Amino acid sequence: MHYYQFNIGDYASHTRHLTLFEDLAYRRLLDLYYLHERPLNDCSATVARLIGMSEYQEEVETILTEFFEHVDGGYVNPRADKEISHYHSKVEQASRAGKASAQRRFNAGSTDVQPTNNQEPITNNHKPKKESQRGTRLAPDFALTGEWIDFCRQQRPELDPRDVFEGFRDYWIAQPGQKGVKTDWTATWRNWVRRQQVPKKTAIEERRNQMAELTRGMSVPKPKPFWSKSETTEVIPNVEPKRLL
Repeated sequence: MHYYQFNIGDYASHTRHLTLFEDLAYRRLLDLYYLHERPLNDCSATVARLIGMSEYQEEVETILTEFFEHVDGGYVNPRADKEISHYHSKVEQASRAGKASAQRRFNAGSTDVQPTNNQEPITNNHKPKKESQRGTRLAPDFALTGEWIDFCRQQRPELDPRDVFEGFRDYWIAQPGQKGVKTDWTATWRNWVRRQQVPKKTAIEERRNQMAELTRGMSVPKPKPFWSKSETTEVIPNVEPKRLL
């Protein structure tokens, strides 16, 4: 046995009078007895060596005398023998139950059921169920196809298909779990294109358009270059010089 139940209260009530090394010897002797499931050697020196307590042969012999019975084959422990017998009984019972269960499954699987002549033929209403389609994720190296470009240009000519595709790919690759799984990526692309909003114009572009609307139909003279201006000469009037006094 590699496992046995240990009742702390029962053990303590029978071993309170033991010294520290006597208690250690008893625990090790029990482990050795349960592990090999056979009587201990009738030589206390040999037993002490087997449990690593050769220097405490006297304590080992005290425990053998008090808690074990000396028989022809060595030292036995009636309480431990009872637990070992109970353990093997449970193992055997579980083995029989497992074999019976396996036999029942085998018999159920090998039973041949023969159809009778009264069995109705399969009609057209017995249609096989369609297998559910499993979706896939968008591959990171997926490239924009010509079909997708044509659809975007036909449905939304104001959009740039490549710019729209960059946002489409980054969005779906970043989605975690089942949220990023689709059964028809072409249909997903079409819906994505339809839902795209027209990009907003910047303030400069808006101001430029407003100015274009205000000046539409008006003739605005173009400024002449500076070299085309006519040069004028300032004429200084004749001034009669005054005579100094």
